[in-house]
Amino acid sequence: MSDDSELERLKAKRLAEMQKNLISRQDTEKTPEQTQEKPAENPRDILVKVLGFRGLEVLENAESQFPNETQMIVQKLSELIKSGELNETIDGGQLLTLFRTVGLNIRMETKINVEQDGKFVSLTDKLSKESKDE
Repeated sequence: MSDDSELERLKAKRLAEMQKNLISRQDTEKTPEQTQEKPAENPRDILVKVLGFRGLEVLENAESQFPNETQMIVQKLSELIKSGELNETIDGGQLLTLFRTVGLNIRMETKINVEQDGKFVSLTDKLSKESKDE
């Protein structure tokens, strides 16, 4: 049993060392970038530049409903955009699908319009007018 506890202790020590090395490596990578470039651009701004039809609407709903999770996803998407791995426009449907794929059920406001006398009227207005007529 002492071998198992010693092994666990060594694993924990090695994990702590690896985390420390990773943090120091990230700090050294960030420092040269900041000295060469202008101030780092906000990850959200990078993502907003590539959003297409209704993409901003989906992003704003996601931020209001799941702020922490959305921030992490925006960070990863901005990294993909910076690296060039993601170089296409992201529309609202694609972004909503991404959020739902990772388990965030973003609720969107839905409107259904119907044509009545050559005009588009919301379904609730049409149904309320019909109920008043009866």
